[in-house]
Amino acid sequence: MHTDGATRLLWHTAAEVRSRLILLVTLMASRVALVLAVPALLAAALAAVLGTRDTTWPVTWLGLTLIAIAAAELTLGQLAATTAGRSAVGLQTRTVAHLLTLDSRRQLPAGDAVARVLQAAPSTANLPLTIAGLTVSTLGSAAALVALFWIDWRAGLVFTLAVPVVLAIARRFMSQTTDAQHGYYQTQAEISHGLLAALTGARTIRASGTVATEISRVLRPLPKLSAAGRTVWQLQRGAVWQLQLLLPLTQVLVLAVSGLGVAAGRIAPAQLLAITGYLAIASGAFDHIDTLFEIAHARAGAGRLADALAQPAPADGTRPLPAGPGAVSLRGVAVHRDGQALLQDLDLDIPADTCLALVGRSGAGKSLTAALIGRLLDPDSGQVTLDGVAVHEIRLDQLRRAVVYAFAQPVLIGTTIHDTIAYGRPDLSAADVASAAQAARADTFIGRLPGGYAAELHAAPMSGGERQRLGLARAFARPARVYILDDATSGLDTVTEAEVSQAITSRLAGRTRVIVAHRAATAARCDLVAWLDAGRIRAVAAHADLWHDPDYRAVFADSPQQPTEATAQPETSHA
Repeated sequence: MHTDGATRLLWHTAAEVRSRLILLVTLMASRVALVLAVPALLAAALAAVLGTRDTTWPVTWLGLTLIAIAAAELTLGQLAATTAGRSAVGLQTRTVAHLLTLDSRRQLPAGDAVARVLQAAPSTANLPLTIAGLTVSTLGSAAALVALFWIDWRAGLVFTLAVPVVLAIARRFMSQTTDAQHGYYQTQAEISHGLLAALTGARTIRASGTVATEISRVLRPLPKLSAAGRTVWQLQRGAVWQLQLLLPLTQVLVLAVSGLGVAAGRIAPAQLLAITGYLAIASGAFDHIDTLFEIAHARAGAGRLADALAQPAPADGTRPLPAGPGAVSLRGVAVHRDGQALLQDLDLDIPADTCLALVGRSGAGKSLTAALIGRLLDPDSGQVTLDGVAVHEIRLDQLRRAVVYAFAQPVLIGTTIHDTIAYGRPDLSAADVASAAQAARADTFIGRLPGGYAAELHAAPMSGGERQRLGLARAFARPARVYILDDATSGLDTVTEAEVSQAITSRLAGRTRVIVAHRAATAARCDLVAWLDAGRIRAVAAHADLWHDPDYRAVFADSPQQPTEATAQPETSHA
């Protein structure tokens, strides 16, 4: 757990709601001041009664003080709720935005990421408020202790003897509970990740008859979760009984000393009432175990958020998109993962207005190379340029518009078919969307859907090939300089793929096209082929020239059987 990162995150969270936090602390301090006035006012009222004096003003002030305390409580409740909500939204937005920028080497498991956003962020957002409340309350207890000393130093001294014991109990509880809660969070994330994976592959699980096995796998961490929960509960129980035993013992001793003072004539009867009131306020410092648990809970959540935010995201460039036709160059590129070289010493030039196929055996680095061009991944060394400018120097928002991707398993985002094609381009007209769908040969099956382009996405039954065509339509709808089709036609039948390839040639004429290809026919339609082998470029030439090499032909011979539109329905989707 990143302790320093968690501390910085908490400071940042507090800074985002600084003005509201200051107002809350002011209201809390005012309420505590009013509460501290109550014992003195009660004593004054009692003294007036016992002395047969006029009780109008003491009782009036006491009533006004109690009304003010109630108003402060009501205002504090509403302000605290809205402040915590705003802070939680800010934390969740920041965390989601960061997670979405991470490349594939640094992405958290999906279930873990969801757990951090939905569970850790709200508890972390409450921490500044909780600490502020605890601080003000503790200061109020300290002020009540001073009042005890002021009335009778013996009563104050007896109460003070218990303070070091309380501090020792609280410190041990905080340290142990934070660690236990962190383990509880981690185990919850394991279960969330397993459940998400099972739900994503539910069709395969049912077809394989392994439902019981998957239930067992998903719930395997439950004993560990139960143990972590029991540990937290036992720590809380231990601290509670110790404090609950210490508190009444201390109160009895203080009241005994005070009673002896009344008997000896050292303390007036009205002062005994004030001592009782201030003793109750001072004892509030003993009764913060729930608050300490909330702080430990939030500290564990802050640590998990800090771990996620510590994952390095690609830095935004500062240069505008350069003018140019879309020439791409990779020089000395290397990418490593877990100490293994996935790409090494890779050099590749892609001339503008060229259709280039990336070909190679599984694991050769085709998709990895394609991801480098649009900075979906940054190389560990080497440089990627677009029209002579390093892509890491170009502003990301402009680079994303210049380099457009279509994937083998596209994530379809939006409410309707129209929305998913126009995703990221809300300015597109219905005619633009229809034109892109026609180019991707998606208009035919869209026309058969109830509602056509207005059909709700979740209710539209589609094969894997039809999903791919929607992904291609989404790419075609975005004017770009470089189009990268990462195996984006693998789910199409041969006839449809040929039609889409023709549309790529005509609609994207004048644009640079990079196609990750597994079919020989796909590579043959491209101007050039970059043949990758074990993370290196083995050759760059026309498909017809490379076909004479038996090793090149073996790449396609060893490729898995390509799915057709009738069977290709991806279990998972990756944007």
